[in-house]
Amino acid sequence: MEHKTGLEDYYVIRGQKKMRFGYTTGSCAAAACKGAVNMLLGDEELPYVSLMTPKGIELCLELHDIKKEDNKVTCAVKKDAGDDPDTTNGILVYATAERTKEPGVMVDGGIGVGRVTKPGLSQKIGEAAINPVPKAMILREAREAADSHDYEGGLKITISVPQGVEIGKKTFNPRLGIVGGISILGTTGIVEPMSEKALVESIHVEMKQHFTQGEEYLLVTPGNYGADYLREHMDLPFERNIKCSNYVGETIDMAIDMGVKGILFVSHIGKFAKVAGGIMNTHSHSADSRVEILASNAIRAGGSLECAKAVLNSGTTDEALDIIHENGILEDTMKEIMTRIQFYLNHRSYEQILLGAVVFNNTYGYLGQTEDAAELIKKIQAQK
Repeated sequence: MEHKTGLEDYYVIRGQKKMRFGYTTGSCAAAACKGAVNMLLGDEELPYVSLMTPKGIELCLELHDIKKEDNKVTCAVKKDAGDDPDTTNGILVYATAERTKEPGVMVDGGIGVGRVTKPGLSQKIGEAAINPVPKAMILREAREAADSHDYEGGLKITISVPQGVEIGKKTFNPRLGIVGGISILGTTGIVEPMSEKALVESIHVEMKQHFTQGEEYLLVTPGNYGADYLREHMDLPFERNIKCSNYVGETIDMAIDMGVKGILFVSHIGKFAKVAGGIMNTHSHSADSRVEILASNAIRAGGSLECAKAVLNSGTTDEALDIIHENGILEDTMKEIMTRIQFYLNHRSYEQILLGAVVFNNTYGYLGQTEDAAELIKKIQAQK
């Protein structure tokens, strides 16, 4: 009989499909802790534990790889991310509980749990990357288990994720100065599938760290293309760039709320052609219109009807730019595009902060920059 976790009736509909909920690494750690402490202080081996999550959903989670020693017990819970794409799905999150002479409960990270090396995060430098809510969950489960066994001594809880050493390298953690593994995460204890919130929150965390370190003017790229162009072609501190993915609008909103003074975006035309049409989430599921925006601006630049039709029939922005270039209006079209990117960036921010963009593609390289980009470049260089 298949074990039921308590999430069987929780799902969302995405693209006419049912997408299962999952549970976080924080829930795994707290459940493993509950199991380890109860088995340390009691006699019986537990096959599973119940866990009430901050979201109000009670989970029933299996315990794996149970190891009992004289003064400590280790067990693990397997992460299930539901139908959310997650690099930690299926990994084992371990908790080791051991008695200590010192009173109280101490929580630390072991192998595969990252260590903080830079300021600006929820944890201090040198601490394990266990976020506040998961840590509170772990402490609560340890204390409740101790109380249920009338145990008044101290406990040390060590959370470890053996696979986390390699997985951590694929996450945002190295950029945040978290080394050696993954973070133990989750504010609700539950993973909602295809959640944009998680990615936007990771951008917020990275932005906060840069701002805390004194960077009032931020360097932002949507992805690897922008980061590569920045490293190879611009005299700016490449290592300080923040990746915003498709969330241009949310990045601006968070920066304003944080007190950031300006953002320079460095982007491939494939993303920022959309911004020239006022599209602030550049994912193709949200909106496209790249060739339509390029065609309309080619007309503004003096292009013919045939030129505009050819652009509209092109499959990619690179192909569209080749057509515009062949018609001798690439420079003028890009000036029109830059004017509109600047307008819509300012419109999003209500001109509360300084915003600009440098735009390129792989064929022609530098395509142009918006009106306020030069000033932003100077201010970012001055922060070196």
